[in-house]
Amino acid sequence: MAMGYLVYKMFPGMNPKAMQQAMKKMGMKQEEIDATEVIIKTADKNLIVRNPQVVKIDMMGQKSLQITGDIEEESSISEEDVKTVALQADVSEDESRKALEECSGDLAEAIMKLKKE
Repeated sequence: MAMGYLVYKMFPGMNPKAMQQAMKKMGMKQEEIDATEVIIKTADKNLIVRNPQVVKIDMMGQKSLQITGDIEEESSISEEDVKTVALQADVSEDESRKALEECSGDLAEAIMKLKKE
């Protein structure tokens, strides 16, 4: 559906059946994936896509995903890590969280940084 929409935008006025046939001739296949949530994890944060519409696109053997939805960011640092660093460095949890964020979640580096201050 989403890829068909993109092709429709590229070729306005083309009827949907003709679009599907054109996509097939170009070796393009699409499959909707019934996802309830998509999480992309990075070193310092997680991107969470709520209410996602996910389409898997196969174009001549090259597979890709198209994801749309409501995107939220959250820290990838766990509360357990925050408490551990706070306890080891004898600082508040807020100071611990800040140090962990600055150290990309590296507990040992965050503790060493806080003990130097």
